[in-house]
Amino acid sequence: MTLGKYRTWLYRLARILGDINAVRRGPKATGKRIARRAAGKITGRALGRIFRP
Repeated sequence: MTLGKYRTWLYRLARILGDINAVRRGPKATGKRIARRAAGKITGRALGRIFRP
């Protein structure tokens, strides 16, 4: 397994653990996490369009 695959696997695991932690903290934390993830996705796409070569 390459270093990149380990890195991908670890990031995926961290994301899942963060989701579990948010659910344990309650619906308010889960809602914030969903909203932040959606905002990050939108921001990333917008920046990608601006800085596309």
